[in-house]
Amino acid sequence: MKGQSRLDQIMEYLKSHNLVTVEQLVEAINTSPATIRRDLIKLDEQGVISRTHGGVTLNRFIPSQPTTNEKQRRNLLEKQAIAELAAQCVRPGDAVVLDAGTTMLELARHLTHLPLRVITSDLHIALFLSEFKQIEVTITGGRIDDSSQSCIGDHGRQLLQKIYPDVAFISCNSWSLEKGITTPTEDKSALKLDLAAHAKRRILLADSSKYGAYSLFCAMPLTQLTDIITDNGLPAPVMEELRQLPCALLLADITARRVR
Repeated sequence: MKGQSRLDQIMEYLKSHNLVTVEQLVEAINTSPATIRRDLIKLDEQGVISRTHGGVTLNRFIPSQPTTNEKQRRNLLEKQAIAELAAQCVRPGDAVVLDAGTTMLELARHLTHLPLRVITSDLHIALFLSEFKQIEVTITGGRIDDSSQSCIGDHGRQLLQKIYPDVAFISCNSWSLEKGITTPTEDKSALKLDLAAHAKRRILLADSSKYGAYSLFCAMPLTQLTDIITDNGLPAPVMEELRQLPCALLLADITARRVR
């Protein structure tokens, strides 16, 4: 097979598989590991791929915050499975911080039976949980980000810096072992850092499709978390690398949901 044709095949495979291993590419392209590694070096030098611990992905830089409507239908099964698993980390009477996002809204739906104190920056979550009398809801306040319909800015940060919650759930559009949790804006990055700062448990909720993507600002490295909850769609080498972190890795099984 000619070199350029092989590179095109690698690119097509990456477009449909998000994060892959060298072994997967060897099998898909039907060539040797040495050849694949040489091809990946060429693509890396061209800036079209990113090589991460345990895998290879397209260079997925996220320059701006996706809107809530854009995110609502993406990876819904994964979000539901992650939220269901995350709800098991919450106990009656807990003070809980919920970051903004559609996965967080799924989590909120699993918490309505519990007496809780919930602090959130997300307008949708605050309005939804305010219907349940046993849940005391505090919204961080401040300027509204029109893409996510959530609060950003110093007002919310000052509130978050003064609280000591039992658990803080953190969302993101991009995460990786190398770059940590990243955001497109400095405001979002600062808010995520503050909402997790004093929590006993700091739990990232992020589906596997977001792994390997990145934005300009780092909110925090993964080593600052106590737990990561994702789905079992990550390649085995990536999961093994994540298990070496000091935080717990919890995997939501999406297989059963897909066969329902």
